[in-house]
Amino acid sequence: MRYSGRYAILTAFLAGALILKFNNIDQAYEEVEPFRGASIQTEIWNPLIADSVNQKEISLLVDAKSYTSRDMNVFMDDNLNLMIPVKALRDSFDCSAHIYHGTELLVEKYANEVTFPLNKDEVTVNSEKEEVSSGMRQIDGEYYVPLETLSDSLGYTYSWNMEENSAVTASGKLSDVTIVPASYDLRDKLRAPGVKDQGNHGTCWAFASLTALESSLLPEESYDFSPDHMSIQNSFALNQDYGGDYTMSLAYLLAWQGPVLEEDDPYGDDKSDDSLMPVKHVQEVQIIGSKDFQKIKEAVFKYGGVQTSIYSALKSSQSHSEFYNSKTKAYCYMGQEKPNHDVVIIGWDDNYSKDNFPVDLEGDGAFICQNSWGDDFGDNGIFYVSYYDTNIGIHNVVYTGIEDVDNYDDIYQSDLCGWVGQLGFNSGHIFGANVFSAQKTENISAAGFYALGTDTEYRVYMVSDFADTASLAERQPVAEGKFGSAGYYTVAFDTPVTVKEGERFAVVVELTTPDSVHPLAIEYAADETTENVDLSDGEGYISAQGNSWENVESGQNCNLCIKAYGRNQQ
Repeated sequence: MRYSGRYAILTAFLAGALILKFNNIDQAYEEVEPFRGASIQTEIWNPLIADSVNQKEISLLVDAKSYTSRDMNVFMDDNLNLMIPVKALRDSFDCSAHIYHGTELLVEKYANEVTFPLNKDEVTVNSEKEEVSSGMRQIDGEYYVPLETLSDSLGYTYSWNMEENSAVTASGKLSDVTIVPASYDLRDKLRAPGVKDQGNHGTCWAFASLTALESSLLPEESYDFSPDHMSIQNSFALNQDYGGDYTMSLAYLLAWQGPVLEEDDPYGDDKSDDSLMPVKHVQEVQIIGSKDFQKIKEAVFKYGGVQTSIYSALKSSQSHSEFYNSKTKAYCYMGQEKPNHDVVIIGWDDNYSKDNFPVDLEGDGAFICQNSWGDDFGDNGIFYVSYYDTNIGIHNVVYTGIEDVDNYDDIYQSDLCGWVGQLGFNSGHIFGANVFSAQKTENISAAGFYALGTDTEYRVYMVSDFADTASLAERQPVAEGKFGSAGYYTVAFDTPVTVKEGERFAVVVELTTPDSVHPLAIEYAADETTENVDLSDGEGYISAQGNSWENVESGQNCNLCIKAYGRNQQ
């Protein structure tokens, strides 16, 4: 550990104070001076250093990713350990990090398993227990672990610079080294929800979506969501026999139409309660590129089950197919048919033998998938799908941002059918603006929109007192950044913007998506499923450069997929 000049000055000051103090007492007290010095060191000196560190902004560099104490509430404790919130570990360390039973943290990366018990000064690394000066703590409902201990346990290098008030930790491994093991099963980690049965309805899409959603909340939170509500109380013109896909699930969830609990809307009774309110708010969903098996594995490892699509030659748990081995529970479709069934990837095994499949394959390996045909199918509802299956891994969704319903008080939107198509100017760059009327005086705190490709750069602006398109020239920047993956994201504003009841305001999003000519998601009446799209509830504009604007309702017959989120004033 390196110490600054301030550290030396404080040392000299305390030493001088001690000399003056002990020069005025008798010999008997001088004999216990070493003990008193140790007591002052631990009880006074360390908190002074920690307080000095915490009064300034702390900088943190994890594998070249920069953070500050403002971003993630890092602080130094009285044992001079830098403490980092557990909720920040998954993305900063690119690892799996989950709290079990509210009392134990399991961190996984590479071949390492690191366990921190709550309120114990110890850590277990690959079954080897060690004592540490600080362990996992819970403060104001949030869990923290010592950064240096975690870094050492994962094989990272760690350094602290007192002068710069900064820490650097790095894995030292090449960027292309996989973070996941050769096999992994969410069932072993208590992160796979129970198997469900869709019966005779075409609702696999709803079951797969909600199973993946439930998995993303485990093991910290256990929910049983209602596929009945998702497949009936949505904005699409279909019934439960029609079928669907993940874009419909996203529209329902991102519009806060659900999810609701299964116990409040049971499946299979052909009715649904339209008065039910969501019990969670979905704010972020990542879409994984076609056949990117490594990214799929990392998503399962870090976040939970991944919803994907296959072509099922099987029609029920009792049917047979030349592509399915009922003895080994192994499936591999080799043909040209498009997907017709959604399942959830809950694990994988790179060494799962190709001989388990009824078709000739080039190599081993399979995804472990959870079906929605009850526990009579496969291995209690679970089966293996070969890496060589025609469709597995083409369409993939993982739910990465699920929040409590008190995160925002209001949602402003006009795209209840969500992402139906996309719009652009034959370029990866576009401006989109949605205009809303404030329901009350409140703070507009965030915007939500789709990134339709990897490495999408964005800038978000706000326009107050919107009158007409000339007002869009007065836009003020409120956020900017970059998304590594395609998906839907909620972006918090740097500073919330207050709007008054009845005031018209605009949220403007500027997108730059490489290798895209249509980077903006839109809602429109594309087919019989989306024939209920309502264009009267929106007022949206697009522009190539942000200076000349076209109304999309009248000019393109669509709504823009841009939402705004408001919070009540305190």
